[in-house]
Parts: sequence; structure tokens; C-alpha cells
Amino acid sequence: MSQNLRLPEILSMARRDGRVSVDELAAHFDVTPQTIRRDLTELADSGKLERVHGGALLPSTVANIGYEDRRGLNDAAKAAIAARCAQDIPNGCSVFLNIGTSTEAVARALLKHRDIMVLTNNMNVANIMVDNPDCDVIVVGGLLRRADGGLVGTIAMQAIRAFKFDLAVIGCSALDEDGDMLDFDIQEVGVSQTVIDCARKTYLVADHSKYQRRAPARIASLRQIDAFYTDHPPPRSVIAACGEWGTRLCVVG
Repeated sequence: MSQNLRLPEILSMARRDGRVSVDELAAHFDVTPQTIRRDLTELADSGKLERVHGGALLPSTVANIGYEDRRGLNDAAKAAIAARCAQDIPNGCSVFLNIGTSTEAVARALLKHRDIMVLTNNMNVANIMVDNPDCDVIVVGGLLRRADGGLVGTIAMQAIRAFKFDLAVIGCSALDEDGDMLDFDIQEVGVSQTVIDCARKTYLVADHSKYQRRAPARIASLRQIDAFYTDHPPPRSVIAACGEWGTRLCVVG
């Protein structure tokens, strides 16, 4: 395969997984590690990837991956994470699901739950939960973000403060090695912080691609989360922090 064909596929793999390694790419394309290093250098020189020891990752950015692209990333992992999280959501409870493709997966995993109330600032979650006749759905108001159906801003925060729900299930765009959950949209961050404040318990659902990504706005620390559901073990520093803070870590798969 020529370099012109390899480079787009390398970028696609990086967007899917957040990070690519020289050895894995060399085996995938059946070329030498030196060839892959040249490919990664070219992608880094053009600003599309950031070189790190042993591979490359998506560069630091202030813009999230587009919603339609995120919908196709790690679908199987998100479904497995969601199914495991849903096991810990009892019938007869109230639960808030915020913006994100991972929380939308949790909504699908709740379609057979009974006597639940789902509150959300995610129009997609509301549309999913319509198919559960044993679920009351409350959509909080806010500024509609057309790109992904999210409701954000001060109005959404004020609406959420009218409630005290049993559980909140939230997502994030990135997870730092010190255990901070990060996002791109300041307005969405404010809403997520309000959700955490109004929940008796909070669960985080995030696949492994969030370990390699970076985002500029801090939501909260895993110290404030009761359980973290993911598909691969996070960095050792995060595992140690979860143990110290009493945040239950659940790795599926």
C-alpha cells in the first residue's frame, strides 16, 4: 500500500482509538517500523497528529470530533459499558443522562427497565427512551446545540436545579491522568457540574479512547464520582486515585 493510501487510514484509526502505535501500524500494513515512523512524522508535520514515544495521538485541540463521527467510534465498547452500567441502575429510580454518545448507549440499555424516570438535556436520549412505555421522560430546557441535540447554557442549569435525582450517568470528552474529567464546550461543562451537584450518586461512562484525548475545560474529578465504567483499564495513576477516593472502577470485557 502506498503512503497516500496509508495516511488516511492511519488518521481514521487515530480518530477511532485516540492513539496509534508504531508496532501495531507496522503489523497492520505489513511494512517496517521505519516506514510507519516516516508516515507519522509527515502527519505530525501537517498538524494532524502529535508524535509521542512509540506512536502518535490526536493533537491537543479546543474542538471536539463531530457528533456523526463520534457515533461510529467504539460502538461495541460503548454498548458493553452501557449494559454493565444499566445493571447497576435499579427499577423504580430517577436517573439523569447527559449529552454524549456513551450516555445514549446507556439509554438504549434502559429500554427494558420498569417504573423509571429519565431526565435529560439530550434530545437523542429522549427520543430513545420514548420506546420504553414504563419510563417517564423529562427534557430540561436550554439552548439547543443543533450539532448533537444537546441542551446547554444557563437555562438548562436552572431547570436541572429544580430536581434531586437518584442517579446521574455522565460522559466526558477526555480523562486526564490525574483523574480530571474534561470537555470542550464551557456551557456543557457547567451543565454537567450542575448534574453532579443534583445527583445522589453519579456514574461515569467513558471508553478507552478518552485516555489519549485532551480537552481544555474541567468538569470535575473522579473523586466526585461513585462508579466509573470503561472497557480498558485506565492509566495506573487513575487506578490508584480511584482506590484512594473510593470511586468504584468497573472494567467490562
